[in-house]
Amino acid sequence: MNDASKKDGVLAAIRATPASIRYLLGGMLLNQLGAYVQTFLLLYLVHRGVSAEEAGLGLVAYSVGAIFGTMLGGELAHRAGTRITIGLAMAASGPLVALIPTLSGHGTFWLLLLDVGLAGLVTQAYRPAASVLLAELMPEKFHVMTFSMMRTALNTGAAVGPLLAAVMITVNWDLLFYVDGATALLYSVLAFALLPNVVAPEEEQPAPGETANRRSAYAVLVRDGRFLLYLASLFVGTIVYAQFMVALPLKITADGGGGTGLYSFVLAASSVVLITCELWITSYIVKWSAPLAVFLGHVVFAMAFAAWGLSSGNTVIVVLGAVLFTSGLMMSAPTMFARPAKVSSRFRPRYLGVMNAITGLSSAIAPVLGVFAWTTWGNAIWPVCAALGVVAGLFAWVGITVKPETAPVVAKEVVA
Repeated sequence: MNDASKKDGVLAAIRATPASIRYLLGGMLLNQLGAYVQTFLLLYLVHRGVSAEEAGLGLVAYSVGAIFGTMLGGELAHRAGTRITIGLAMAASGPLVALIPTLSGHGTFWLLLLDVGLAGLVTQAYRPAASVLLAELMPEKFHVMTFSMMRTALNTGAAVGPLLAAVMITVNWDLLFYVDGATALLYSVLAFALLPNVVAPEEEQPAPGETANRRSAYAVLVRDGRFLLYLASLFVGTIVYAQFMVALPLKITADGGGGTGLYSFVLAASSVVLITCELWITSYIVKWSAPLAVFLGHVVFAMAFAAWGLSSGNTVIVVLGAVLFTSGLMMSAPTMFARPAKVSSRFRPRYLGVMNAITGLSSAIAPVLGVFAWTTWGNAIWPVCAALGVVAGLFAWVGITVKPETAPVVAKEVVA
């Protein structure tokens, strides 16, 4: 490895990571290890005697809350700061999640929906603030690598968490939500004790005679055509991405062959590769131009769906598609998620809130669209997904570039 690679690689990024970012990433890993609501709520409610249709409403309530929660989190991070946002969000999340078993009995379903919706709202509110901290406290040249670290922490938690959940379920299903609530409260304590409170600089005031703030974050955002294309890429790409967990298992089951066992293997192998290889892959991707990295990543990602369309029960092609899928994600995702970190500090929290809200919205509707497309079109869904993946890549090619007027400025850090 040459000197430039050593200066920009994984070890260099780790050495440049301040203690507060290490605490942040550790807290995110801890929180993700206990994040069981979205994964197990449906199964838990059915276990408690709730109908599948009503249990599905619970997931909808959580998803709707999460969409608004990320917007709220961006606004709160802008006004109150990062530490306060993360600490308050996690402090509110713990009790709300722990209440789920109590409200899952007969006669309390609508209270349960309210509780789950509020849990989604506050649980996801921490994400924009966490991204602001990553962007503000890490050197700019390591931004992409830093967001790759964040993805690795979240993916590790998402992979290990269900294994821990399987053990807890053998003891008592309710433990899932008590542990989830406890990890959120612990993260809150760590946030208040260890994280700095980064506050966005004040926005420009309107000129005499103007009735609106001409430089407010949302006013800048709606005029930022490149960022709107970036959001379009995220929206389309997330819907396509979700079919890995919606349409693919339906296809594997319909084709026979490996069935559930094959899909479980593909899912587990993909998680292991993402956790173990993404940082290493990112150390090479950061040497490419950002538009090229995200476009080629989307193209490789799209090739996976084309391969699955041709698999027809062939295990080798299904696994090859999984390799392409994971490779495309590792090539494009860190750069994509680092994009809002490059705007001006006074706009960054709200940009991140909108970005997370769009991702949440597309994640919420993707399963419905996927099931409908599979039952209506069958295998024709795969070339459509491949084409949409390329379209998302073209949007990203243009949208990943930051307009000059939103170049970063220094945020002020307040440690109270």
